[in-house]
Amino acid sequence: MNQKLHWHALYTKPRWEKKVASLLEERNVEYYCPLNKVTRQWSDRKKTVMEPLFKSYVFVKVNDHNKWSLLNIAGVLNFVTWLGKPARISDTEIATIKKFLKEFAAVEVVEQSLEVNATVRIRQGILMNYQGILLHIYGNHASVKIESMGLQLVTTIDKKNLERALEKQAHHA
Repeated sequence: MNQKLHWHALYTKPRWEKKVASLLEERNVEYYCPLNKVTRQWSDRKKTVMEPLFKSYVFVKVNDHNKWSLLNIAGVLNFVTWLGKPARISDTEIATIKKFLKEFAAVEVVEQSLEVNATVRIRQGILMNYQGILLHIYGNHASVKIESMGLQLVTTIDKKNLERALEKQAHHA
């Protein structure tokens, strides 16, 4: 049985990162939920808040045997996978994120560039978690082709709601 601890990324429900981190802490699981200081403007005031740097992700350091029990935690949807297995994240990458956040203010995560014909996943909205093929990019919007029920649907989506799909999966949530 492998008792070596490895970092993995948990995929959480939207806006559940801090709640999941709290539940992990209650279970004495080593976790890292990178927070970023952000100033929000409301109509009547400005407020500085701590927001998760990576939307819908919390990092955990667990051994291979115990990691599956984390899927039973409220708000956890799955592990971020690579080639069908929970992706391992190196200690160096976690240390780099920690160092970067310590040294710089107002950090923003910028998605890797999206390319025409790439398989993308929709991150928000009514089509959340659907995958499709990126057809066109114009300004802040993109056309995406989704196959469903034997039909090909094409829709326009805000680019910030798209991300590269790591692997080909079913096209529905």
